[in-house]
Amino acid sequence: MKKTKIEGSKMETNRIVIEDLKSLVNILNDGKDGYLSASEATHSIELRDLFLRLSSQRIGYANELKNHITLHGGASENEEGGILGVLHRTWIDIKAALSSNEDEAILTAIEKGEQAAIDKYDRVIEDYATHADHIGLLQKQRTGILEALKEIETYHLHLER
Repeated sequence: MKKTKIEGSKMETNRIVIEDLKSLVNILNDGKDGYLSASEATHSIELRDLFLRLSSQRIGYANELKNHITLHGGASENEEGGILGVLHRTWIDIKAALSSNEDEAILTAIEKGEQAAIDKYDRVIEDYATHADHIGLLQKQRTGILEALKEIETYHLHLER
């Protein structure tokens, strides 16, 4: 049976949606793992609680995206972060170990990771037509990550004083 142009176009759109959403899930998994690592590295109970809360938030975001991956015919079994996540977590560990102020190093690394996540969300959201059925979800998650970044920056400013 020959596929029509519309069917082929829909399949291509679904492929792009799945690919984009999986890349966001990778970033969210990186964030989850990064926050867990940070929660273990900090000596501050307040920061540990913040990092654990944000790690949990990333798990929820990833699950929401996995539901959309499934709706578009994809498999959402990926539980690992991307290669940049591995490098990012390694960088956090090295920087924290070498630094005389561990929390400051951890917060700096997290700020970079969160900015990278926001940048990736921005690139996906720019393709509004492809992601129209879940653009609200993407914007909500991006806002949550931006709010987390602002909260991390606030803690960081207080440490620098």
